[in-house]
Amino acid sequence: MSRLVMKFGGTSVANIERIKNVARHVQREVAAGHHIAVVVSAMSGKTNELVGWCKEGAALYDPREYDAVVASGEQVTSGLLAIVLQDMGIPARSWQGWQIPIKTSDAHGSARIEDIDPKGLEEGFARGEVAVIAGFQGIHVATGRLTTLGRGGSDTSAVAIAAALKADRCDIYTDVDGVYTTDPRIVPKAKRLDRVVFEEMLEMASLGSKVLQVRSVEVAMVHKVKTFVRSSFDDPSDPKPGTLICDEEDIVEQQVVSGIAYSKDEAQITLRDVADKPGIAAAIFVPLADANINVDMIIQVVSDDAKTTDLTFTVPTADFERAKKILEDHKAEVGYKDLAGATDVVKVSAIGIGMRSHAGVAARAFKALSDKGINIRAITTSEIKFSVLIDAEYTELAVRTLHTLYGLDKA
Repeated sequence: MSRLVMKFGGTSVANIERIKNVARHVQREVAAGHHIAVVVSAMSGKTNELVGWCKEGAALYDPREYDAVVASGEQVTSGLLAIVLQDMGIPARSWQGWQIPIKTSDAHGSARIEDIDPKGLEEGFARGEVAVIAGFQGIHVATGRLTTLGRGGSDTSAVAIAAALKADRCDIYTDVDGVYTTDPRIVPKAKRLDRVVFEEMLEMASLGSKVLQVRSVEVAMVHKVKTFVRSSFDDPSDPKPGTLICDEEDIVEQQVVSGIAYSKDEAQITLRDVADKPGIAAAIFVPLADANINVDMIIQVVSDDAKTTDLTFTVPTADFERAKKILEDHKAEVGYKDLAGATDVVKVSAIGIGMRSHAGVAARAFKALSDKGINIRAITTSEIKFSVLIDAEYTELAVRTLHTLYGLDKA
């Protein structure tokens, strides 16, 4: 029999009625003859509530105990879904991450999966059981402590389990029916994409698209796990196909630009009059890296006398104050004159495999944004995407402009 992993997010299991709807999706696939592993998130809003309790308990909490608290949401959901499936006459049992086991690093709150032993799940399949797995969690074997994989980690759990089981596919059920060319709330003409290349989805996920967690796409790409994004709110008896995330060779003809993403989770930091000499960049960015602060766009402007430079870069908004404090603590070592910052900025990106073989794609965007009076603060590019940092007030105008510019309104 073929193997299928199904993952359901928080809105899909928000209450008992929705859990029963999830069970009907599972029932359909069981009837089709699949061995099924279901990965579930916590009920919508529960993880935020648990995180809030941790912060209320102590400003500086033990991350190991934080993991013990926040992982409990998925434990509840997995047990409830198993109960509902059993009531429908479908053999099922719940699994926690440590029971499988899903072995991870010891980076509590953002652990990485290192190994999964599928033997127990396979033995359950042989008994005709549906495995209902608590996503988002695992275990660090050396310490015996429960770990969590970071927000959205259930996506990574699902894809990694699909890889371990050598599943035929992994279906990620969420509150949207696939991956769109951009946010339909901003561009009503946005279209659902039938297929997206792994690399494109990876860029979309990292640049603001909330459909999938970045690491889940990385795992899918490395292990070539055929992954569908589908809606759990479709009629279980008549589900829509969703969007397939696949290899480039599985797409016959690729558009130059496949999608426009944006991220409001950006803050800009500028260091003025920094000495232009070897070692300064390391003095700035090594302390930030040591604090696990991710730096994205970096621009350096050298002064006319070539002795000093202005250095501008972006960090996640949540790390803005912490990054400033670290840089202030290292001011003597770095030797900058002033530090300026802004949080009213947004990163807008265009993504497409087709950029590899087309020149001038970004240049067209720069002119189009200029014609709309949108100033670009910073630019980064890669082989299949470019991003611009702009004032937040121009977000919707920029997204609509680029969506139209690359013909995605007609996609």
